[in-house]
Amino acid sequence: MAGLAPKTLGDLFDQFQREAFRLETLDDYSRSGNVDAYQLFVDSQDKPADYNTDWLDEVRSHTGAGQRMYRVHVLRRPLTPYLRFELGWGYVTNATAGEEFFILDVTDQPTPLPEHVGDFWLFDSTTPARFNYSDGKFIGADVLADDHGPEYVAYRETALAHAVPFADWWAKYGE
Repeated sequence: MAGLAPKTLGDLFDQFQREAFRLETLDDYSRSGNVDAYQLFVDSQDKPADYNTDWLDEVRSHTGAGQRMYRVHVLRRPLTPYLRFELGWGYVTNATAGEEFFILDVTDQPTPLPEHVGDFWLFDSTTPARFNYSDGKFIGADVLADDHGPEYVAYRETALAHAVPFADWWAKYGE
């Protein structure tokens, strides 16, 4: 039936038509995703040539089809070791595939977002998927009904209104 939200996060990535937006609010995701790559970073090793290739392929498939993938990370300086990794290895690399990044730096200002807003993806400004973490480990996503879409659009718009392009922020504060 048309209009029903997909059941899984995978369905959302497979089915979105225009855009996928991500809000990141944590300063540590070290037990999720590229755990081995993070350890290499911590050990001052070089970034592997095949770093993040699966995600890069995913992003390229969408951006190549004219779909936008972008995110805002709410953060505070000084950066944690994990954020230095995520921004320096992840964002810089992922941007080469067409993903767009913005930084909402709340070091010297209060966050404009409500305290309860956590990490989420928002697909086509309609279907949100709220992410759950525990001590840097991803523990699941809750795909919400489309009637929650307007609430998450408002969070996205607020974050974007207060964020700056990652490249500009990184040129000033990058390590």
